[in-house]
Amino acid sequence: MVWIIIGIVAALAILTLIGAFICFRMAFYSSPKRPEVHRQEYPVPSGRAYEVFKPQIIEWVKQARAFPYKEVSITSFDGLTLRGRYYEFSPDAPIELLVHGYRGWGERDLSGGIDRCRRLNHNALVIDHRGSNTSDGTVITFGILESRDCAQWVDFILKEIDPQAKIILTGISMGASTVMIMASRPLPPNVVGVLADCGFTSAEEIIKKVLCDMKLPPKPLYPIVRLGARIFGNFDLDETSSIESMKSCRLPIIFFHGDCDGYVPHYMSVKNYEACASEQKKLVSIAGAEHGLCFPVDEETYLKEMQAFFEPILNENASV
Repeated sequence: MVWIIIGIVAALAILTLIGAFICFRMAFYSSPKRPEVHRQEYPVPSGRAYEVFKPQIIEWVKQARAFPYKEVSITSFDGLTLRGRYYEFSPDAPIELLVHGYRGWGERDLSGGIDRCRRLNHNALVIDHRGSNTSDGTVITFGILESRDCAQWVDFILKEIDPQAKIILTGISMGASTVMIMASRPLPPNVVGVLADCGFTSAEEIIKKVLCDMKLPPKPLYPIVRLGARIFGNFDLDETSSIESMKSCRLPIIFFHGDCDGYVPHYMSVKNYEACASEQKKLVSIAGAEHGLCFPVDEETYLKEMQAFFEPILNENASV
C-alpha cells in the first residue's frame, strides 16, 4: 500500500513538473532565433484591430528607420547584452525611455511612440527587452527582471547621454507594468514622471485572465505556471506587481487605456490608478481603442493630455 501511495505521489510530481515546463515554454520562453522579427518587412502586431491601422503603423516604422539614431547597448545585472536605439530630436530636451510589450520589440510596438516624442519635442530611447529582438536572453519575466534592466537604462542615460537629463519612463502593455514596478523603487531625481499605457495590475491577474480566455481553469493552473517560472526561468512571478508598486509610487504618472481593450481590460488601469499614491496622477480613457491602440485611435487627445500633464512637471524640474 505504501509503495502504491509513493508511486501515485511520484507520478503526480512528474506530471506537475511536465505541466510546469509546458507552461514555461508557452508563457515565458523566447527562442534566441526569433524568426517573427524577420517575417515581415514592416512589423505589425497580428489581429483584426491592428489591420485597420496597418498603413499608419508601417508609415511610423519607415519613419523611425529614416530618422537619425544611435545604436546603444548595456550589460544587464546577469550578463546579458541589451540593445536599443537613441533618437535625439532636440538637444537638452527631456528623454523618454520607451518600453515595449509582451513578445513585442521596440520597433514594432513603439515606432508610433517615437513619432509622438518628436511631436512633443522629447528625445527617445527605445529598447528591446531581454529575450526580445536584438537583445540577449530567452526568458520573458512580465516586468520582474525587465524593471531591473530599465533601471540600468536610466543609469546609461545619465552616464552616456546627459547627466542632467529629465527622464520620463514610458511603457505600453507589459512595458507599462514594467515602468510602474520601477516607479516605486529608488530612482535618481532626473526621473520626473511615468506614462503607463494599457498596463496590467499583476502577472497573476493577467495570466489568470488569459487562462479564462482559453477556457482553462485559472485557480489550479496558475500555481503550475508560477512553478514553471521559478524552476525553469529562475524568477518568481509574485515577487512584485504593478498594483503593489503603485501603493508606494510618488512619481507623477499618467495612465492611458482603451475602453475596448479585450486583452488587458480597461479596469486594470482603473485599479492601478486608484491604488496609486502619487499626488500627481491622471487616467485617460480612449473611447473605442483596443489593446495598445490609444495613440493611433486618438492622436490629438493623446498629445494634448501628455503635454498638459508633463509640461508643468518639466518646468518645475527645469534644473535637476
